Amino acid sequence: MNGTRGRGRWLPDGRPLRGRHISHIQHNEQNKEKSSKGGDKRKEYTALASVPLVLVLGNSMLVPILPELQSKLHISQFQSSLVISVFSIAAGIIIPISGYLSDRFSRKAVLIPSLILYGSAGILAGMGAVWNSYTILMSGRVLQGMGAAGTSAIAMALVGDMYKDGTESQALGLIEAANAGGKVLSPVLGSLLALIVWYASFFAFPVFCLLSLLAIIFLIHEPKNKRPSVPIGEYVRNILNVLKQKGRWLLSSFFTGAVGLFILFGVLFYLSDKLEEPPYDIDGVMKGLILAIPLLGMVTTSFITGSKIKKNGVVIRRLTMTGLLTMAVSEAVAIFTDENIYLLIGLLTLGSIGTGLLLPCLNTMITGSVEKNQRGMITSLYNSLRFLGVAFGPPLFGWLMGISHAAVFGTVAVLSLLTFFLAFKLIKPSATVQ
Repeated sequence: MNGTRGRGRWLPDGRPLRGRHISHIQHNEQNKEKSSKGGDKRKEYTALASVPLVLVLGNSMLVPILPELQSKLHISQFQSSLVISVFSIAAGIIIPISGYLSDRFSRKAVLIPSLILYGSAGILAGMGAVWNSYTILMSGRVLQGMGAAGTSAIAMALVGDMYKDGTESQALGLIEAANAGGKVLSPVLGSLLALIVWYASFFAFPVFCLLSLLAIIFLIHEPKNKRPSVPIGEYVRNILNVLKQKGRWLLSSFFTGAVGLFILFGVLFYLSDKLEEPPYDIDGVMKGLILAIPLLGMVTTSFITGSKIKKNGVVIRRLTMTGLLTMAVSEAVAIFTDENIYLLIGLLTLGSIGTGLLLPCLNTMITGSVEKNQRGMITSLYNSLRFLGVAFGPPLFGWLMGISHAAVFGTVAVLSLLTFFLAFKLIKPSATVQ
């Protein structure tokens, strides 16, 4: 027998295929399909998460070596902070262009060359460090920023294209967790690499970029989307219409995300410098491990938040407000911790937990706010402001550090509180975020 007999359906042993057998077979096939999709989803999540991970290494891994860079290149503290800032400013300027190109063509068409440029420019920056040339190093950092412009923002838009409902918020939460996880790993990794030679971090970027590049090429299958050839003038008008209709809460969300990262990177810069001062005199791997403590709070919170919020607008608003208030309170109390480094680290960890509550909620609201053919630009505008927040964190904190410890944390506490009131007034998602 070959499994068929007349017009009926038969089992291999010759028995007729009855309803219960059909049901059993269908159940097995569904389980097999579900298992296959689950495996593919895990691979996709890994590939997508590698993009923000690589991106954040481009800045955070350099934080522990900034004092050494300052000494070796004979530059000022402000000039060393610009190594972080020029990267972020270049990215912030180019991101909207990358967003337009990803809407016009495809996400992977922007992601792939961006990762190549990002990795290659790391070699140039590294050679600048080897040659003690601040100019060449900064040129490499600018090019790295231009490459970074087509990474994390486009990955966020790609998540919106690939997933829906709770799966989308889970993937976005994982991306934010990977972003924060990179921040946890990078101080330790940067410190470990510095044991080889202080500029080793610059040459590590191309390796990480290559791994992410291969993951995006082979593991991500972008949904087919016939993108109409819209003239750039009409495209810009469409974006302006979105901002006109939703601008109050969208721009408030953009600003809130920028404030969160401004404070986070500023605090990292502050703590990195503080730990090396007497009476602490902590540097190397130990400093990297201490810098990772607040960020570990953030990455854990980001992952849990992204998994739980789904598309529930009520929960999203509540967690956004809680995150901002937590940041404000922890920073206000930190004003009085100048002589107690342990309490300061605890308060900064609490503030980072607040940031971990905040960012996945913003990501979910913003990616779900527009149609697919405009998503690249909107997420790019959001990430552009995030980058600018990162860019201005270290130099402004450096300036405030020249005044006093109280000036640093008093300023950011007031900023967090003002942002809380702005978000409370303007960010009001519907019961179900689209």
